[in-house]
Amino acid sequence: MKISVEMSLYPLADEYLPSIKGTVERLNAAQDVLVKTNAMSTQIVGEYDRVMALINKEMKRSFEEIGKAVFVCKFINSALDI
Repeated sequence: MKISVEMSLYPLADEYLPSIKGTVERLNAAQDVLVKTNAMSTQIVGEYDRVMALINKEMKRSFEEIGKAVFVCKFINSALDI
């Protein structure tokens, strides 16, 4: 099953840009998924298990490295044209 996710990261830290940039760079380096980033969010499209594993990994890493952070995600069980 294909899935599309729109995700935004809001680190609750003074130096927030490096954390966001690092997350976006790692998402863009992921294989087997389509990633598109704009000024407000990042969209990820691919197979459900691959996309969810990628999001899980990045969320955990962000929480461990940043501390407090907010992720806002929207999910649709379809491959949207991004």
